[in-house]
Amino acid sequence: MPLVNTREMFQKAYDGGYAIGAFNVNNMEIIQGITEAAKELNAPLILQVSAGARKYASHTYLMKLVEAALIETDLPIALHLDHGDSFELCKSCIDGGFSSVMIDGSHYDYEENVALTRKVVEYAHERNVTVEGELGRLAGIEDAVNVSAEDASYTNPAQVQDFVERTGVDSLAIAIGTSHGAYKFKPGQKPQLRFDILEEVSKRLPGFPIVLHGASSVIPEFVEKINKFGGAMPDAIGIPEEMLRQAAKMAVCKINIDSDLRLAMTASIREHFAEHPDHFDPRQYLKPARAAIKDMVAHKINTVLGCAGKA
Repeated sequence: MPLVNTREMFQKAYDGGYAIGAFNVNNMEIIQGITEAAKELNAPLILQVSAGARKYASHTYLMKLVEAALIETDLPIALHLDHGDSFELCKSCIDGGFSSVMIDGSHYDYEENVALTRKVVEYAHERNVTVEGELGRLAGIEDAVNVSAEDASYTNPAQVQDFVERTGVDSLAIAIGTSHGAYKFKPGQKPQLRFDILEEVSKRLPGFPIVLHGASSVIPEFVEKINKFGGAMPDAIGIPEEMLRQAAKMAVCKINIDSDLRLAMTASIREHFAEHPDHFDPRQYLKPARAAIKDMVAHKINTVLGCAGKA
């Protein structure tokens, strides 16, 4: 099966009250773990690549790894650029075979965001590639994204209809209280999503797919392992999974997951070396790391996303 864009899978997700997992990928083991879980659960899938991952692994290697995943799974898979920050980057990914891109103009003022997003949409739609835009700014640090709490802002529901109509985007990332990275909240601060904003956005954009970034739950099991085997992450707090499931039952059709992948892999590798300090063959520690990613993704599909059996 060839790569698909997100248009049809989002329509099915919206109608069915579930979300598609958008998992960030950097190497072979991460892609294998994600796609093996999705195949076993017959779940649709978005593999997404940040600008940093593209520089790290190279566009060609990542494309070939995703091509292998298509052959191995025969699943509907979209390959998506995460947080594209320029027309040139989006164009390069579109020309290079991506089936979906995000143009993040949220760091510009509103009119500049509209103009940049529209430019990407026009280029992408001529090539049957879907586009995700963003309104509002999430706090946090993850890969090339670095927004302070002072610079973060919730999405203004009054702007969403105008933005979608003028840009022609296929989906919209909004800010309702999620945050990039593992350190989303201050110690003692209670995580809370602004479902009132999400509900208002969905009223203004009936049937339109909404995206949540920064939606890793920072699973305590992995944080505990990292801390046990030499780490120092006592303040890592994520988004409660029941909140994410509620969002998936509403207008949210795509939930981004990156930090939980990193934590699962790192926790497994640190545990392996603590138990087997003499090992030096990468296959010895990357095999259980891949299995940890697979188990975590299966958990997300079943518990948070609700997309098992929807491929």
